[in-house]
This record gives sequence, C-alpha cells and structure tokens, in this order.
Amino acid sequence: MKAIVGIDYGSPDGLRLEDVPLPSPGPKQVLVRVVAASLNPYDWHLMRGKPYLVRLSSGFRRPKRPSCGVDAAGVVEAVGADVTDFKPGDHVFGMCAGSLAEYGVSEERNELVAKPEGLSYERAAALPMAGFTALQAVRRANLEAGQTLLVNGAAGGVGTFAVQIAAAMGAVVTGVCSKANLETVRSLGATTVVDYASEDFTATGHRYDVVLDTVGNRSLKDLRGCIRSRGAVVLIAPHPGNWIGPLVLPLGAIVTSKIRKERLFPMMAKVNRDDLTTLANLTVEGKISPVVSRTCSLGDAAEAMRHLETGHAVGKLVVTI
Repeated sequence: MKAIVGIDYGSPDGLRLEDVPLPSPGPKQVLVRVVAASLNPYDWHLMRGKPYLVRLSSGFRRPKRPSCGVDAAGVVEAVGADVTDFKPGDHVFGMCAGSLAEYGVSEERNELVAKPEGLSYERAAALPMAGFTALQAVRRANLEAGQTLLVNGAAGGVGTFAVQIAAAMGAVVTGVCSKANLETVRSLGATTVVDYASEDFTATGHRYDVVLDTVGNRSLKDLRGCIRSRGAVVLIAPHPGNWIGPLVLPLGAIVTSKIRKERLFPMMAKVNRDDLTTLANLTVEGKISPVVSRTCSLGDAAEAMRHLETGHAVGKLVVTI
C-alpha cells in the first residue's frame, strides 16, 4: 500500500510517499481503508521530534513508527478476532495510527465511532483531534451559557471548533486571529473579533470568564490578567522551545493555581468514543461545522504539513486518499 513515511526526525522534506506492507490488526484492532485524513500540530511535532520531550515516547534518535497521521475517516476493511462493535464495510471515523496511508489501524474500544450517513469523509476526518481538544477544553473550564470566552488562535483547527462549541452553548465569544480571518471567525459565532496585529488583547483591560490559549505565544502573567475573579485559563499549545520552554506555562500554571488558588489548567486531550460521538452529533445537528481550508492528495501531504507548520493554516487541512 502507499503511505507517507518519515524515517528520521526533520522537516517535511524528509517525508516520502512509499510502498509499505499492509498492516495487520491485532485481536482488538480494526483495519481501516482510509478515505480522508487531516493534519494536526501534533503531527508536525512528531515529524520534527520537537519539543524533545515527545521523543520519550516516539523514539529518541529516530521515530519508532515512521508512518504519519492520526485523524481519519474511512471504511472498515478487516477486524481482529475479539472485535465486536465493527464489521467490514462499516463507515467510521476517529483516530487511526498512520492515517496518511491507504490503510491504517485503530483500537476498537476508544478510537473509532460510526460515521453519520450525512457527514462526508472529508468533514469527518477533520473532527477528531482538534474537535475533542476544543470540547474537552471548554468542559475543563466549566464554561456556561452567558459567560464570556476569549479564544487566542480562533482561526486554527482547535480554535474554530472552540468558537462554535462555545457559541452553541450560549457563551459570548471573542476570537483573536489575523485580519484576513476576522470574518471567518465571526461567521462561526464569535460576537467580537480581534486582529492580533493591530490590537493586544492582553492590554485592553477586558476581562473574561474563560481564556483558551491555542497558540502559546503569551506569558502566563498576560493570560492571568485577562480573566475575571474565579475565571479560568486553559492552556493547550506548548510554549516555544525544545527543552524547558514547553514546560514553563504548564508548571507555572500548576504552581500559581496552588498558591493563588486560581483556575489555570494545562491540558492534553484524551481520545474517547463518547466525545467523538458528541462531535458527530453536533455536526449533524448543524451546531458545528469543520472549517476545511485546503484539501490535497496523499502525494502532496508533505507540502500540506509545511503549510501547517507556518502556524497560519485556517481550520483544518485534509488529505484525500
């Protein structure tokens, strides 16, 4: 089968479209024929092996698993002996190891759900990682209807979902993005949009019930200054750097929250079937809609990864296979 592989850590130049053996599902695994996949910052962090902390699990000198991608939508090709929830021919979406390929393997218990009939493969593939990260971030902050939320990086993958999920809940959303994306973010449900190039949202004096940071470009002090009493800051993106930098905000948030009793939450989302089902239902109900700014073929996945690395990709980049 054809797959995008990266033998060594490095730039997208090191990614290759190659023939690799067809994976075989384990007893509790599902083999998926991938129809569409989407890219996440998680993917290029693994590609680069940076920050270096990711190598503790992915391999210190080179990737343990050269295949790339985790988000996918497709058709069940085969199932392991102990799989009971899926059968060949089922239409599914979720997490799939090595999804930038013609076939990938998923764990039955947590990583897959049925794809709704009215949801295209491309839109379904855009949902998993960015969608459940946004969903869990909003929940972590205990956001309620009528409360105010600021999303830093509102035009990105997680940001576009967070704006929509919060607006659907009845929150009043402010989105921070580039000038080119102001109308896009407004159309997703943001009441106020801020061009980060012309206005510093941390210096306006506005206070919010929740600040959700998907960018990692502001200090903890700046973010704390944007929340009201008993407000919350949710940190999703790592701070720049390869060693200490990514730990600065999470450790600072943990220490500060203990000393000052503030609600500062560094978080890493966890995949689960309930949240994938929730995202599917929200999409079918029209409450959220994946923002797919670019689609490409499997052979152009490396170029799409290069664009994602710039930090200026709008919504999701989807690879059709």
